[in-house]
Amino acid sequence: QVQLVESGGGLVQAGGSLRLSCAASTSIFNFNAMGWYHQAPGKQRVLVAGYTNAGGTNYADSVKGRFTFSRDNAKNTVYLQMNSLKPEDTGIYYCNAVRVGYEYWGQGTQVTVSS
Repeated sequence: QVQLVESGGGLVQAGGSLRLSCAASTSIFNFNAMGWYHQAPGKQRVLVAGYTNAGGTNYADSVKGRFTFSRDNAKNTVYLQMNSLKPEDTGIYYCNAVRVGYEYWGQGTQVTVSS
């Protein structure tokens, strides 16, 4: 059973930064794609940053220039560096991983940005 464990969320003022981590229980080389999803209160989960073996790294327009996706293969961990945070970035951030025929989700980590 693959597990993804997120950490790093918290409360921050607008303009501040946070770094989220997602530790996988298996080698991240096993996945074809990994990403970070944001679920704002009362809204659907949306992809904000992702990596695929085929296409590299991509970002939602709303976070381009502010968020950075990175990975540490040796630690089986991916990160989301979030800078210049805005109140609309508030919500739960989920780590996602995909391999052929399977999709995995972490439990989520709460990010709250105060104005």
